[in-house]
Amino acid sequence: MDQYGSDVLSQDPHRPVERIIPTVEAEYGLVVECADTGFCGSVVRTEKDIEGRTVELEDRHGARRVFVMGVGAFLIDGDPVTLIPATSAPRTPRRTASGSVAATRTRAQVAQASRIWVEGIHDAELIERVWGEDLRADAIVVEPLHGADDLVGALAQFGPGPTRKVGILLDHMVPNSKETRIAQEAIAEFAPFVHVIGHPFVDIWQAVKPSAVGITAWPTVSHGQPWKAGIIDALGWQLDERLAWKKILSNVNSYADLEPSLLGRVEELIDFVTVD
Repeated sequence: MDQYGSDVLSQDPHRPVERIIPTVEAEYGLVVECADTGFCGSVVRTEKDIEGRTVELEDRHGARRVFVMGVGAFLIDGDPVTLIPATSAPRTPRRTASGSVAATRTRAQVAQASRIWVEGIHDAELIERVWGEDLRADAIVVEPLHGADDLVGALAQFGPGPTRKVGILLDHMVPNSKETRIAQEAIAEFAPFVHVIGHPFVDIWQAVKPSAVGITAWPTVSHGQPWKAGIIDALGWQLDERLAWKKILSNVNSYADLEPSLLGRVEELIDFVTVD
């Protein structure tokens, strides 16, 4: 037994303590930052290649890059981690009501200068119901015109330009209609920074599939009768227009509840105001 104890110089108190870097499973949607490049994105997939295990990340702009899953190669909340393949089955990407892949991250954003204009509040509510999450991800605001008769005047006041584009959705865009004439005037005055497109329905109500509302078809309203009032009467609903629309809208859960002729037009407007 050593009565003087161990050699006090055998251990260096100033030697740095080895840091243990935790391992984290690279599950789909996990947001990490590459420690070397600063690229930040969510995990899309992992695979094994000649360089070893790699992970593909996608940033909020849709850009993708592949990185080797080295020790401490990534950061989560500023702390280094080592990514390893997920042991569970890959998760199916979440879809929005429009059918798009949902963004993995959402942050408060300043609204873009570009706008989507629709004729009335019901149009705006329907677009919000189906495309709202997509539009918020792109920071695009939908505004009701409350009537399109003075569309050219409203556009002149707004001042469309390369970074202030306006996509406009009008009701009942059929040949020789008032809406078609208004659209032609707006395009002639403000193209290429304004894009006007319309759907063939008398009102946005008709863009909802009858099956979604629980009817076989939208009734035919006689000429001269207010269309919405005629629909309510024909269906035997004891409701005013506000409650009737609320009833219709409550049955819209996704793009599958809307007519295809509306879907393509709204997607076209979203592309117009978001793509340079």
